[in-house]
Amino acid sequence: MTRLDPEEGGAVGDAAEPDGHGPEDFTASVRRVVASLRPGECASYGEVAEEAGRPGAARGVGRVLRESEGLPWWRVIRADGTLAKGDDQARRLVAEGVAIVNGRVRPAGR
Repeated sequence: MTRLDPEEGGAVGDAAEPDGHGPEDFTASVRRVVASLRPGECASYGEVAEEAGRPGAARGVGRVLRESEGLPWWRVIRADGTLAKGDDQARRLVAEGVAIVNGRVRPAGR
């Protein structure tokens, strides 16, 4: 998985070993991946799905985020860098040092 890290300006982390195959395993894996995102670090829905062991399950990641509390949901963005949750997501990311330009996360150094 490639994560955007504004401090490093590049990729962070490798794909984790997939957990089991059931929906509970996927949910737990998504929660683990999202909880591991550090302040200022972003990952796309697809990247989270891949690291959780289900490549192509980006929509499932969105479902898990909607149904979960206490996760840093604002660190999960669309594949093109745009924000899914608008102003609140942008405000939280900017507070963590993430550059937002025209509604899109801008990788560091650009």
